[in-house]
Amino acid sequence: MHRYQQEQQLEGTDLSDFPEGEDLIITAVEALRKPRHRYLIWFGPYSMSVHEDVMIKYVMTKDAVFHKAELLDIVMADEEQRAYVESLKFLERKPRTAKEIQQRLMQKGMTEDAIQKSLQRLSQEGLINDAWYAKQWAEQRISGHKKGKMWVKQELRQKGIDSEIITEALDEVDEEAELESCYIIGRKKWQQSKGEIFERKRKTGAFLMRRGFTGDQVRKTVNRLVQEEGQDEELEDESFH
Repeated sequence: MHRYQQEQQLEGTDLSDFPEGEDLIITAVEALRKPRHRYLIWFGPYSMSVHEDVMIKYVMTKDAVFHKAELLDIVMADEEQRAYVESLKFLERKPRTAKEIQQRLMQKGMTEDAIQKSLQRLSQEGLINDAWYAKQWAEQRISGHKKGKMWVKQELRQKGIDSEIITEALDEVDEEAELESCYIIGRKKWQQSKGEIFERKRKTGAFLMRRGFTGDQVRKTVNRLVQEEGQDEELEDESFH
């Protein structure tokens, strides 16, 4: 097999051509250039690729003897290792939710069993934690990006986080801090708005509602902005819901 062909045998292994009930002796072990840490294991005319960790775990060295049933178990172990490694690569840039990792692995063609075992391992190692993620995300989006809880709630839902975890995370957000975020971003919009006072109130209020703030927060913010400008008008409670 040419080097190019060897490097194409990267993911998964089809053992359908391997003989049943025979001793399968490893005749050669070759490192693949890509992806890293993968090896091509030769059993005479037959070959399979495995991750380095799997090769070491099962002592797949030259002259070692295996049977097809054992190799099938190794294929499953290799699939789990590939799912785990792919998860780590996906986590390199930023934290992810369990659902995001699951979707990523599905796109990569991983089996459901390998995906679930990878998620379990990541959770045990503290590399994924949806509760922690939800709290950090809520704080960042509300304080840093000036979004309201309703906006953040929808984002966390899209990330596949359980509704109870979302509720707990949002309950920890300080209401005064959220209202202050509403005011800060609302003031910026207010200063950019043109026209009569009523039109500016409408534009600012609608803008804040779209960012996920509640009707009460919007009303308080707009009234504060109006008062700061020396106007007497106040936004009625029923104006935003």
